[in-house]
Amino acid sequence: MKHLKALSLILALTFIESCQAQSNDKKEGNDKEPSVEDSSGIDSMYPPVETEKPNTNYKPAFEGQTRINGVKTTTPYEVKIIAEGLSKPWAVTSLPDGRLVITEKGGTMRIATTSGSVSEPINGFPEVDDRNQGGLLDVAPAPDFETSRMLYFTFAERKPEGSLTAVGKGKLSGNEKEIENFKVIYRAIPYFDNSMHFGSRIVFDENGNIFVSTGERSDLKTRPNAQLLDNGHGKVLHITPEGEPVEGNPFIDTPGALPEIYSYGHRNAQGLDIHPVTGELWLSEMGPRGGDEINLIKPGKNYGWATIGYGIEYSGAKVGDGITQKEGMEQPVYYWDPVLSPSGMTFYNSDVIPEWKNNLFIGGLSSKHIARIVIKDNKVVGEERLLENEKQRIRDVGMGNDGALYAVTDEGRLYRIAKK
Repeated sequence: MKHLKALSLILALTFIESCQAQSNDKKEGNDKEPSVEDSSGIDSMYPPVETEKPNTNYKPAFEGQTRINGVKTTTPYEVKIIAEGLSKPWAVTSLPDGRLVITEKGGTMRIATTSGSVSEPINGFPEVDDRNQGGLLDVAPAPDFETSRMLYFTFAERKPEGSLTAVGKGKLSGNEKEIENFKVIYRAIPYFDNSMHFGSRIVFDENGNIFVSTGERSDLKTRPNAQLLDNGHGKVLHITPEGEPVEGNPFIDTPGALPEIYSYGHRNAQGLDIHPVTGELWLSEMGPRGGDEINLIKPGKNYGWATIGYGIEYSGAKVGDGITQKEGMEQPVYYWDPVLSPSGMTFYNSDVIPEWKNNLFIGGLSSKHIARIVIKDNKVVGEERLLENEKQRIRDVGMGNDGALYAVTDEGRLYRIAKK
């Protein structure tokens, strides 16, 4: 009997200790053990990857909007530097034959193989404003590239009255030595004389039309333009391959509004891609000091800059009234504080690494890593950091036709991230 009483006491104490441990874990945000499969279908949940103190005491609008639990890739993969010495590359994307096209800020383009053989610089572009954040920026092959050999570009165009984000197109010559008959098809007016916040990602939709992101040009004089519909600053634009507004755009019949505007209230969006399953448009944009965002873009919606946001001025002052929510303005799906400095991004649409399927990969500049973002039902449910040890400013991440990811850095490297 004494043994039974002692055993009962031991079991009771063990149960109490277990409950206390679980309670303490929840207080520390560690209620999910790494070895337990989460109900979302994600394995290996870890504490949030961000451990630094935030710049503000702003509270998220909903659970999981920032500092989500971490995840770790279980599939063995390897990171290789396959080329170096690129001149300030800005974009990397795949051609239909699997090779990579890479833009360089100074106004040249390269074609690289997936093993790292890089062409000589390809010319044929107009003069670009490559000061500071400007230059030859994004590139996207036309949907019919195999027959048309047409490439579309964004770049910073400079005139005596200032600079702006421009969209152009040109044909890759048969010998691949130059871009022929380059033509500007769109200008995000007005011109403004600085060299900041051009945004400038470009992506084709399923109908062969083009989405383009722009910045609000950074200056306090131009910042209000992001909230106005009479200009191309701080917008997502929706245009045809000839630069005309797409039929059905949300403001096409609004007096005084530019008919090419698709969404507005953006600060400086350098990431843009379409979800491979839902077909929805996603965007990453830089906040000021804190408040970098991932947004799910809906036609006609206002994304808040500079009225609401989760960051502060670089001086430490509030942005505007220092509010994070306002009726009629969209909340980011996710935000970072401190910043990621999000640049180019891509959805992983291959089966080669199944756990990455439909995950979002975003290059980080000042943060010097790639953020792997796991999304379920349009919510972020996990975050992982890749290439942290490389200490490179990741300018763009592109999806390869071979199931690998390719990334370019400000320091001139081309990376291949692939299954072992």
